[in-house]
Amino acid sequence: MSDKSYNTNLASEFYVLSALHRLGLDAMLTLGNKKSVDLAVVRNVGESVTVDVKGLAGKTGWPVDNVKEAKKQHFLVFVCYCGRIEDVEFLPEVWVIPSTKLAPFIYHAPGGRKVVQRSKLLQEGTEFRNAWSLIAGEP
Repeated sequence: MSDKSYNTNLASEFYVLSALHRLGLDAMLTLGNKKSVDLAVVRNVGESVTVDVKGLAGKTGWPVDNVKEAKKQHFLVFVCYCGRIEDVEFLPEVWVIPSTKLAPFIYHAPGGRKVVQRSKLLQEGTEFRNAWSLIAGEP
């Protein structure tokens, strides 16, 4: 790769899509302008959930300005490459958080930005680390 620029969000969406398929879920990438939904997952006939994927090449935090309201069947998946996005052998850190449980992790930065800080997830989000089963609908 010559210019060393990365499409972190696209890499993250495909990483999550791959993981969901490896777990046997029927997941698909959504296309369109509604960017709070990146993936749609069908659990069973008539039962589906949506996923918003947030990718981070570095180690700081993810902007969540597009998160407007909590929805019962909506999840956010935070993918962190810890400064090693170019290392394809590195497994990123992942947190799977139901949108209804996201509020305590949101930091309101000066200037009005809403951010989920990696440090807060490391300290207080252990129950959501690699919690793929939440998307699958398992207890």
